[in-house]
Amino acid sequence: MKKKRVRVIQESESGANQVFQDMETGLEMTRDEFVERIEKGQYSAYHVQTRGNSKIPRSNPDGDKDNNLT
Repeated sequence: MKKKRVRVIQESESGANQVFQDMETGLEMTRDEFVERIEKGQYSAYHVQTRGNSKIPRSNPDGDKDNNLT
């Protein structure tokens, strides 16, 4: 399985992902910055899910049924 390009490096007390790091460039991004970059097409392996008033970055499904939530 291919490793994800972006990892979470900080979560809120409730467990929400807050700060992300691009493993190729070392760039650290807030959730809003990461969402903006996804929407601009800079991270094609990710998409944005809207939940209420929040935009949440998500990695795209990889097609492996054993690796995805059901």
